[in-house]
Amino acid sequence: QVQLLESGGGLVESGGSLRLSCSAAGTRLGAARTGWYRQAPGKQRELVAVITSGGGTTNYADSVKGRFTISRDGARNTVDLQMNNLKPEDTAIYYCNAHFSETYDFWGQGTQVTVSS
Repeated sequence: QVQLLESGGGLVESGGSLRLSCSAAGTRLGAARTGWYRQAPGKQRELVAVITSGGGTTNYADSVKGRFTISRDGARNTVDLQMNNLKPEDTAIYYCNAHFSETYDFWGQGTQVTVSS
């Protein structure tokens, strides 16, 4: 059974940093397109950053370019999201998604990130 677990969320002041980690059990994240999404209260879930399987091409939402970095650690079987220069509008629940195919797609339960002004 595949399980994803996010960690690293918390409360931070504006301008601060956090590092989120998505760990996987029952699968290898290197074989998936793995993304970090977020959902703020009253808003739709949006893609923040994604890293492809294999070569690891990355893409970012315009709102986080230059501030967030997604990376994969094969030894730890994790996909991390380094978030710098955080802003209050980054406040949301952050979710990890591992996409292998249309029918083999998994989500974690999310981790709360709160940025105070």
